[in-house]
Amino acid sequence: MSQAEPAVFDDPFESPELSPSESYWEISRQPLTSLVFIAPLLATYELGVLLLGPSAIRNGADVWLRQVLELIGFGQYFLLPAVCVCILLGWHHTTRQPWEVAPSVLKGMVCECVVLAIGLRFLLHLQSGLFDPSVVPPPAALLSAETQETTRRLVGFLGAGVYEELLFRLILLSAVVWVLRSLDFAPAASVFTAALATSLFFALAHYLGPHAEALDWQSHWFWFTFVFRFLAGMFFSLLFVIRGFGIAAGAHAGYDILVGIW
Repeated sequence: MSQAEPAVFDDPFESPELSPSESYWEISRQPLTSLVFIAPLLATYELGVLLLGPSAIRNGADVWLRQVLELIGFGQYFLLPAVCVCILLGWHHTTRQPWEVAPSVLKGMVCECVVLAIGLRFLLHLQSGLFDPSVVPPPAALLSAETQETTRRLVGFLGAGVYEELLFRLILLSAVVWVLRSLDFAPAASVFTAALATSLFFALAHYLGPHAEALDWQSHWFWFTFVFRFLAGMFFSLLFVIRGFGIAAGAHAGYDILVGIW
């Protein structure tokens, strides 16, 4: 009687072997490349929060992740960014990919994120046309009333790009996919279901916590922002799965910066 072979799940995030002409699309998805790409965003956010002190705009996902760490006895300030770095380094180690990053790839990622951010900003413009203009404030109103000073706003945007993608895509979406695959869901169904669930949570999270927007189910403004944030969550989920963490975080930060000035 032969022994049963252990179950092997297909990796829904795994890409097929690529040709040299497609190397940018593969290299830019690698965890190490993502880490190098987001490192300036992460460092600027953390140092900016320290320098701005109590007036700094700390991202909600950042606050929640730090609260979880404090609950288990780890409240050191720089521990969370260190955890983010370690996750990406550990992930890269498991991929057995080279420990090198080409500068040309990073330049391409900047351009790609700018294009994606403009695309999402255009989606916001299209959705605005479906609502009564009298109940839809200008895009800058997506920001809180406290975000009028340029430096504080910029720091907050960078934190949103890194930590919201860390929480909702890298941690939660990946965890939900893993659970669904363990329950024998097909790879595509696992990713799609996880994207739906985490995008709904992503949208709802903007109305939770002490600094959140008002949760008014009867307000046209609530439904406008909730629907758009859900669509944005699906957009960033798609980017994370297809293009990797770095592109998702960069496009997210780029969009937040863009919507604050346009």
